[in-house]
Amino acid sequence: MTVEPATSRLRHQLPLVAWLVLVWILLWGTWSWANLLSGLAIAVVVLVLLPLPPVVGGTRVRPGPLVRFVGHFLVDLVVSGAQVAWWALRPGGAGRGAIVRVQLRADSDLLLTMVAEAISLVPGSLVLDLDREQRQISVHLLHAADLADVERQKAGVLATEDRIVRAFGSADDIAALRPTAARAAP
Repeated sequence: MTVEPATSRLRHQLPLVAWLVLVWILLWGTWSWANLLSGLAIAVVVLVLLPLPPVVGGTRVRPGPLVRFVGHFLVDLVVSGAQVAWWALRPGGAGRGAIVRVQLRADSDLLLTMVAEAISLVPGSLVLDLDREQRQISVHLLHAADLADVERQKAGVLATEDRIVRAFGSADDIAALRPTAARAAP
């Protein structure tokens, strides 16, 4: 086990301290020196008593792929919201649902969490399980017309993973998105 140097640990925790102090001030509803200092003291106590594990690798933000992800995500929200509203109001209801398992390619805890959150936030789908070791995600689909529709929705999960990895992943994470045969080629 490697111990992170104090200066490096402090550098990574300063944004968290600032965030906790801001939340503390917002909870009190007024800015004052007393709220600032007490918030700083509380933040330091919280970080000392409840240390967070280090995030391995950190995040990289690529503006172009990020815009692409956000654009697709917003379209998915609107389209899926309209579909769920239609299924709720139509006489037959939503019809048959499905629970599917999708094999993901990302290997980062942070990226897997982001994929699971993005899938769950879209109406009509809900992540039931994320198997970290196998990198498989179980998703409940509110409406599955037939097997072709299930395959299309599974491909949508992989497309969401692709956009998130391209926006936030490392070069190794992006390389893992390529098919196995393409990775084996020189």
